[in-house]
Amino acid sequence: MSIDWKAAAQKHQTAYVDDLTKLIAIESVRDDSKKTADMPLGPGPAQALQAFLKMAERDGFKTTNLDNLAGYVEYGEGDETIAILAHVDVMPAGEGWSTEPFTLTEKDGNLYGRGTSDDKGPALACYYGLKILKEQGIKLNKKVRFILGTDEESGWTGMKHYFETQPEPTMGFSPDAEFPLINGEKGNATFTLTTQGSNGGQYKLNQFSAGLRENMVPRDAHAVVETDDNETLVSDFTAFLDEAPVTGDVHIDTDGVHFHVIGKAAHGMEPKNGINAGTYLASFLKALDFGGDARAFLELVGGDLHDDSRVHKLGLAFTDDIMGDLTMNIGVMDFAAGKTGKIVLNFRYPKGMTAEDIQTKLTQVADQNHFELSKGREMVPHYVDPKDPIVTTLMGAYREMTGNETAKPEVVGGGTYGRLMKRGVAFGALFMDHTPDTMHQVDEFQPISDLMMAMAIYGRSIEALANELPE
Repeated sequence: MSIDWKAAAQKHQTAYVDDLTKLIAIESVRDDSKKTADMPLGPGPAQALQAFLKMAERDGFKTTNLDNLAGYVEYGEGDETIAILAHVDVMPAGEGWSTEPFTLTEKDGNLYGRGTSDDKGPALACYYGLKILKEQGIKLNKKVRFILGTDEESGWTGMKHYFETQPEPTMGFSPDAEFPLINGEKGNATFTLTTQGSNGGQYKLNQFSAGLRENMVPRDAHAVVETDDNETLVSDFTAFLDEAPVTGDVHIDTDGVHFHVIGKAAHGMEPKNGINAGTYLASFLKALDFGGDARAFLELVGGDLHDDSRVHKLGLAFTDDIMGDLTMNIGVMDFAAGKTGKIVLNFRYPKGMTAEDIQTKLTQVADQNHFELSKGREMVPHYVDPKDPIVTTLMGAYREMTGNETAKPEVVGGGTYGRLMKRGVAFGALFMDHTPDTMHQVDEFQPISDLMMAMAIYGRSIEALANELPE
């Protein structure tokens, strides 16, 4: 039986949007402050996982929930397992949305809401591809496991739990990136510089905050500064806003001058796509007479780290012919007078560079500024040969559905679940040739037409992987 995949996707559009509406309504941001024994990452991720699995049960699939950390939908039989790795958690919404972030909103053919692009929209489109195969009675010669993680945006605890407790898949893909296909991902390492919050000089930095997550360019930054000349400081900041590529506001209160800078959020894998509000605010403040840790904090954030995603100022610039540039995102900046503060840096690095190389340089930076350095999670670079059947089969399905015969696999800075498998890749659902990347940004969206095309591509891809893949 041959399936008209595009027609089948269109037939399921209404049901798909109904299901996506339910998923978007769940604020599935990891929140350890609300974790319980039954919901180890907080209620949101667990509720989204349960909702997804309930949809699959409704459709007649076998499902398994692994301690509200991960779960899977299973279809087909065979000794080999094709894995599809998606996630139901989302980034915090942040400020500045023109729609309600946790209400699916349709405007001009686009679906807006946190998770429409990363990753609830693509995950559900891929699931519907599997659902269509089941409805059509297509027999699969390999087992397909559609696996759902619950904290891809902040630690991968859920998917690690899956791989620790379940058999390793033969190969697979993650519908959590862009088309045509990603067969290489840079290494990913996070470092934290910690400060004790001392002050000195004519100005006092009471508070500075910017950023929500390490892998997100901060849109908003706030600071409170004490000075004897509030009016001059306000005037200087207003002049700064006239020249800088950011907006903001300032007002005087009893505890000092309050600053707010608005930049542009973006995915931390490519900081150039955003405007870091935190480093811009620090670039203004560092010219003032601060002392102690406040001065070191502002000079580092607003100086050597500011507007330098390729890390030339710290001497870490590096490029690989296949994987491209090393990049740095300054994701979180916190300072409070007399309290412990931090600067969180996320690096995406290609082959030829190591996290140890980065750590050596950052240790020097920490020593110079009397900060403490700690290393967070790390993932080494991942690469699958373009000639591997997992790549050639998926590329074949993409070309068949889109008619784009010149499309080639790519290497990116983003990190997806695909890298958890030796023969794992990332596959859609963003069409970068005509749709902007709004992952981790305000007003995140995905065109419904793109999601329907992705559904067709995914369905055909699963069919090909499970039945036609060369041994």
